[in-house]
Amino acid sequence: MFRSFVAFALCAASFLAQAQQPPLRTVELRAGMFRIEAEVAATEAARETGLMNRKTMAQHQGMLFVFETSQEYCFWMKNTPLPLSIAFMDETGRIVNTAEMQPMSEANHCAAKPVRYALEMNQGWFSAKGIKPGSVIGGVAGVR
Repeated sequence: MFRSFVAFALCAASFLAQAQQPPLRTVELRAGMFRIEAEVAATEAARETGLMNRKTMAQHQGMLFVFETSQEYCFWMKNTPLPLSIAFMDETGRIVNTAEMQPMSEANHCAAKPVRYALEMNQGWFSAKGIKPGSVIGGVAGVR
């Protein structure tokens, strides 16, 4: 009886966790000749959760954070076990600056000037592809 209750409780907890984090829509982006499949975090709840608690992500996948206004946003890696790189972009998708972020860290990584978007990819992705400040991520402009 106790085992059944524990199994039920674990299943219920798993279901509730999934119900609180519905799947995010995805968009296709381009960085030069490279294709990116990005989940769109356009709501406050989605931006707050981000990639927290995820252990893996395919090399061509990422998360695009969309903000209503341009500001100097900052990110941290609390509860995020994936090592990530982030690109901060203006309203046209032009990269303002990038940063390498360490897993489970509360260190801030901030945009160098007001931005409208941020794109998280697996750590080292931008540098390995030669994508740097001034590069444009195609498909970003207009994503809401």
